[in-house]
Amino acid sequence: MAHTQQATSRSETLISVLSLLGIGAYLVLRYALDTGHGIYTLSGSGSLTAPDAGIVSGQFSFRIPQVELPLIAVLILGGVPLLYQLIAKLLQRDLGADLLAGVSIVTAVLLHEYLAGSLVVLMLAGGAVLESYAVRRASSVLEALARRMPSVAHRKSADTTVTDITTEQVVIGDTLLILPHEICPVDGTVLEGTGTMDESYLTGEPYMMSKVRGSQVLSGAVNGHTALTIRADKLAVDSRYAKIMEVMRSSEQHRPKLRRLGDQLGAIYTPVAIAIALLAWLVSGDVVRFLAVLVIATPCPLLIGIPVTIISSISLAARREIIIKNPAILETLGTCRTAIFDKTGTLTYGRPALTALIPGNGHDEQDVLTLIASLERYSKHPLSSAILKAAEKSALPLLNVSNITELPGEGLRGEVDGRQVQITSRQKFLALQPTADLPPVCGGLECIVLIDGAYAATLQFRDEVRADSSSFINHLRPSHLFDRVMLVSGDRESEVRYLAEQVGIEHVYFGQSPIQKLDIVRQETKAAKTVFLGDGINDAPALTAATIGIAFGQNSDITGESADAVIMDSSLLKVDELFHIGERMRAIALQSAIGGMSLSVVGMIAAGMGYLTPVAGAITQEIIDVFAVLNALRAAMAPKMLSDF
Repeated sequence: MAHTQQATSRSETLISVLSLLGIGAYLVLRYALDTGHGIYTLSGSGSLTAPDAGIVSGQFSFRIPQVELPLIAVLILGGVPLLYQLIAKLLQRDLGADLLAGVSIVTAVLLHEYLAGSLVVLMLAGGAVLESYAVRRASSVLEALARRMPSVAHRKSADTTVTDITTEQVVIGDTLLILPHEICPVDGTVLEGTGTMDESYLTGEPYMMSKVRGSQVLSGAVNGHTALTIRADKLAVDSRYAKIMEVMRSSEQHRPKLRRLGDQLGAIYTPVAIAIALLAWLVSGDVVRFLAVLVIATPCPLLIGIPVTIISSISLAARREIIIKNPAILETLGTCRTAIFDKTGTLTYGRPALTALIPGNGHDEQDVLTLIASLERYSKHPLSSAILKAAEKSALPLLNVSNITELPGEGLRGEVDGRQVQITSRQKFLALQPTADLPPVCGGLECIVLIDGAYAATLQFRDEVRADSSSFINHLRPSHLFDRVMLVSGDRESEVRYLAEQVGIEHVYFGQSPIQKLDIVRQETKAAKTVFLGDGINDAPALTAATIGIAFGQNSDITGESADAVIMDSSLLKVDELFHIGERMRAIALQSAIGGMSLSVVGMIAAGMGYLTPVAGAITQEIIDVFAVLNALRAAMAPKMLSDF
């Protein structure tokens, strides 16, 4: 398909050049005639004779002034291929607006208005070339990604020898050296070195990100001033950068619904234009006015403006780390009225947070937190990071620790500042002290703290709610006209209801299997257009069933494949930006299409009244085309604000 498109583009470029040369030659000959330098016609023998001569063939003769010959060449060599394409579309019952251009060319030939016909040929072919240029401009993000894709990696062996290999030869676990200012070839983890990396191609933020041992690095990021040694965590084809390329390429294969809207508008516009042209002919009795109306009616703004706007919007979204897999969603986003959210990883971070520390008698909350945080910094338990984050938030100092043990099933033990500290489960503690007075069991996770062998505190954890979840949910109705917001999760009732209360969602479904999620989404989609947002593998069926499926793309390739759009950086802010990009795209596309058509109608009326000749009409239409494409290219330019919450 790509080769066919390139061949078509080259053909239209050739026709455009031919048209320009032919029209230029005509103007030179016309100047020679008007200034008295003489003009000749072509005789049947091929010799140049006086202006009265003609071409004779058998019983038929017709006169072709030499001044018209360049235009005849344009109409034969350029107009015939274009007419062939239009006839092929007509046979497929594709009554597009470009049919007007074909009628204009034929009418111009019949009326011997060769200059007007040549200008229409130039308009059609030149418009296609202009569209191709605009699409390349708008798709510059994809081209830039392709240029940035590294092809060489430096593999470091056990004896520190460095060997250059292709990125395809990199295997998981390889030790790679990233030299200063080089592009990181794969996703990985820093093993040696400290420095910075520029990840703005993904994040959109113009900041250098610090990198130390243990830091994650992303393929495509630009290294700073110092060399880093990393461990390859993914193959090149599976790295984040390659995934962006893959999804970006696939997004260009879709024909969006909004383009079909352009065809529908053209189906209305075409008979209206022909009716105006016929009326002008009947009222004036001048068939040239019929041609003039058709020439200016050629709806290039409709044919060019909408696709350029779509590609421009896809480009803008890519720069904001939003990959549009199905461009049709840009039209329908603004019409969705039901938003359905998964819980873990979408409205929450998918990691535990310490929500309560309930001290026992004689113990202070800050003292307990200081002791357990000092101990937990040496643990790899999933809850340790939540405890350390809570201590960091309270700016608590960490104490010296010794004699650390962490045996399976017994919890974490250690001596902290001379005191014996143990962190264990409720079950293990009650097995030793069944009569202990503990707080009642609540939702989420919990653990028990013992200090010097005695009960000291209960720690309660829940999935950490995203900082922007509440503000995002509460602005959906006033800003994006959502009538219904739902939370559908496979988690326990206590956890789901807790989250719903935190963020302000009324319609809650808990303990749902993937099949049950799918049924809920299907039922809601029958009632109204839906947006489903999820990030787990179990969300894939629901993402497919919703009108629009949006996936947070870091956690599951399966989810990303099922979605219409992928938010590469899991952020609700990016989801809101996607809504605004879609609304803005539709507005600009309609401006280009309807605005260009409206100007064309004004021009048709002027031509029907005799104020515009066919040639003047063609020039006027070209000017309208340029304004339509320039307006469409605005969609690729980021406004000052893309979010309103």
